[in-house]
Amino acid sequence: MAFKDYYQIMGVARDATEQEIKKAYKRLARKYHPDVNKAADAETRFKELGEAYDVLRDPKKRQAYDLYGADWQTARQAHSNGFAGQQYEQAAPDMHQFEDIFSSFFGGQGFGGNRGGRRGFESFDLHGDHVRAKIQIDLADSYHGATRTLTLNDGQGQPKTLNVRIPKGVVAGQYIRLAGQGAAGLGSGKAGDLLLEVAFKPHAMYRVEGKDVYLTLPVAPWEAALGASVSVPLPNGNIDLKIPANSANGRRLRLVGKGLPAKQPGDFYVELHVVLPPATSQQAKQAYEALKAATDFNPRRHWGKAS
Repeated sequence: MAFKDYYQIMGVARDATEQEIKKAYKRLARKYHPDVNKAADAETRFKELGEAYDVLRDPKKRQAYDLYGADWQTARQAHSNGFAGQQYEQAAPDMHQFEDIFSSFFGGQGFGGNRGGRRGFESFDLHGDHVRAKIQIDLADSYHGATRTLTLNDGQGQPKTLNVRIPKGVVAGQYIRLAGQGAAGLGSGKAGDLLLEVAFKPHAMYRVEGKDVYLTLPVAPWEAALGASVSVPLPNGNIDLKIPANSANGRRLRLVGKGLPAKQPGDFYVELHVVLPPATSQQAKQAYEALKAATDFNPRRHWGKAS
């Protein structure tokens, strides 16, 4: 008897769990069922798949197969492996057995037709699977809403172009559902849905956490020390921001409700980053010397001391 690698047929590892084997069978049964797949070898692949699943889903059959390979059906005893006295009759695969396996998953009629000749396949209805994919959008798309064009593989190797409406206020990790754009159903079964997981494209200025948006704002030492009014770019337009006097490096200024729009909108945070001008000219060096003489500032005065 020629050896058939049931693990290879199922596309699973030899230590695959029962759940992994079941999941693989459901996926491949859809792919190779002759009602769906018109390839010349589809029926043969489908029968091999049913044969492999019948063995690997049964712990005793699977253990015998792992021990004896191609001779597992004729093995009379498996010494010291828990199969003493177990007998396995050698027989051709029963196609009704595969019919029962498939029907137990999909509720279909399985194999039908004239039992005396080549069996055909009765049609059945099966809802298509939902398909998950990711879509990257600009941050501004969430602020304003947008329509974007997305090209995906239709599962048959052909590109499929869709117009996707980006709802205003969408956040990273949220799903946009496109009804009927998932995997095709079988028979009269409806197609599944396409679930697009939203992610924001990386931005040079902004970062997003939930509904809140963050911006690091470079400021000059005198702006931080003396206070200033600075124009700050938001994804939906500029705003004049007042920097309080004596603001330290890293200070965070909160703009309530200026984050991603929603019934309860997020906030926009401006984090100050004090940038020191270089002392590359004589004037700059003199200015630093004057500042040093005018203050008794010591940045390490409390350094290392308990607060």
